[in-house]
Amino acid sequence: MTSVQDKADVASVLTDRASGDNEQKRQALDVLESARDKYEYPSFGAQLFAGGFDPNLLYPFPQQSEEDRKIGDAIINPFIAFLKENLDPEEVDATREIPKKVIDEMKKMGIFALKVPKEYGGLGLSQTNYCRLVMKVASFCGGTAVLISAHQSIGVPQPLKMFGTEEQKKKFFPRFRQGAISAFALTEPDVGSDPAQMSCTATLSPDGKSYILNGDKLWCTNGTVADILVVMAKTPSKIVNGKERKQITAFIVERNTPGIEVVHRCEFMGLGGIYNGLLRFTNVKVPVENMLGEEGRGLALALSTINVGRLTLPAACTGGAKQCLSIARRWGASRVQWGMPVGQHEEGRAKLAYIAATTFAMEAMTWLTCAWADQHKIDIRIEAAMAKLFCTESLWEIVDMTMQLRGGRGYEKGRSLEARGEVPYPVERIMRDCRINMILEGSTEIMKLFLAREAMDSHLKRASDLLSSKTSLGQKGKAFLKVLGHYSGWYPEQVWKSVFSFTSFKDAGMLEKHFQFIEKQGHRLASKIFLGMAKYRQHLERKQMLLGRLMEIGTDLFAMAATCSYALSLKNKTEMGDSAVELANHFCTIARRRIEEKFNALTHNDDRSANALGKHVLDKSFRWLEKGIVWMGPDE
Repeated sequence: MTSVQDKADVASVLTDRASGDNEQKRQALDVLESARDKYEYPSFGAQLFAGGFDPNLLYPFPQQSEEDRKIGDAIINPFIAFLKENLDPEEVDATREIPKKVIDEMKKMGIFALKVPKEYGGLGLSQTNYCRLVMKVASFCGGTAVLISAHQSIGVPQPLKMFGTEEQKKKFFPRFRQGAISAFALTEPDVGSDPAQMSCTATLSPDGKSYILNGDKLWCTNGTVADILVVMAKTPSKIVNGKERKQITAFIVERNTPGIEVVHRCEFMGLGGIYNGLLRFTNVKVPVENMLGEEGRGLALALSTINVGRLTLPAACTGGAKQCLSIARRWGASRVQWGMPVGQHEEGRAKLAYIAATTFAMEAMTWLTCAWADQHKIDIRIEAAMAKLFCTESLWEIVDMTMQLRGGRGYEKGRSLEARGEVPYPVERIMRDCRINMILEGSTEIMKLFLAREAMDSHLKRASDLLSSKTSLGQKGKAFLKVLGHYSGWYPEQVWKSVFSFTSFKDAGMLEKHFQFIEKQGHRLASKIFLGMAKYRQHLERKQMLLGRLMEIGTDLFAMAATCSYALSLKNKTEMGDSAVELANHFCTIARRRIEEKFNALTHNDDRSANALGKHVLDKSFRWLEKGIVWMGPDE
């Protein structure tokens, strides 16, 4: 493996900075690269980006066992029944508070110990059952879904399960069954996706018994009500290979420790019931035994936690999409305009078809990635990122279509509709609640850059000796010949197989053509990624539009594969019949068109003019266009 400095030419796509101070960029890359885990298990996405398509990884589609489903039903069904009886989502949205009696009952039912192992008093739900619960709650009340998922997916339980010592598990896990709520504190006011610039510090006390924590943490979900937090902070830097490497370490922090202050509870466009705020830590003493994981491995812990934690977003988004499908279907059939129901008009039918087919694809990706997480035999970091990217973007499109279909009633608040005597379909609230999904836990832009880095990993490993500054000239010559020998055969093979495919998928029936398309376009995608690396080399980081299109292609190919496999698994079930295949076929038809458009846009686009125009906007060349408004904020 090459060092992070040797990978910097290409690996810099990880950072969201296209320019800036080189040393700051090097530090950011150093921190992020050192936090990356090696692949220990196969990855469908990694193979796809390298020109491989292994349908055996997803076909037959992994099914949840009946025994596990019953375990989930016993917890999910009574909890959802309780929420429907005792929680008004519109009231939560308006008051910004989840009723105390609801939270108290959640504690009694063990909702804050869903993923805590049974040996520590928890409910020990599988990832699939956990996401089933999140999907249902999210379809009903976004704020309540966030309270549950922020605690369980990225709060203390998940990293404690993955990295905690036995002593830590025995100490903290039982607390969650008793109703303790947790939060995850990473983001800072001046630090977004660049953790290398973190300012929160943890300094070892003179007696060596505790760390002294100082700094601010912003947008800490559940932070205003949490009993226990995971806090990321800088510990003293270390010298690695003659260069300074910043250390980020994770700590379990008790909320009642002196020096912790909730400075502000944030209020957002949606998710009225979210308990999110700015937290300040002033000389907070954290026992050394509360360090979570190894010193300096905090970011690795965070990334590993988020890889699994991200799976709740596809589940939550699918819940929202299913709710929109239900609303769109009922409204499309009942609202008559110009002599027929709006859903019967061609525009209406097209919207309904898109909503149904895309919701089906979202569900397929959700259950597939959850199943893989439960199996512990597939590396899901790429697939989880793809599912997050696809489902969050798709839900926004689905909500927008649903609102358009509902017209003015879609824009009207649910409680206003109810006051007028109409069914209070909460389309407006769903739209406000779901917009954040394309930003949190890795924005759409960051997800594409993350995927791009992972997509290039096999090439970087193969060329490690050639890229390394420590390799002698003679070794570089040998490395060059080795690389040349590999790619002189590999690249023509990708081009050939992107045109000709001889693989048979007869068992797929009418979906066979889509599996063949996935296989061909996977080879095409791999060749385009390689060409981009060869053409732009160290400047590839600046080609974020190019990288984004390539990652969107890969994501759609994965979505197609998951959807076709899921449809075939449902084909023989009486309730679904052939309708699942019909949904998959329509989704793949839509996705294929998108993929072809993205491939075409690799060479036919407006990137150059957009870059130039955007630069001129920043240098105030068009400030004259801003005249005629009431100025807000500083006059710059």
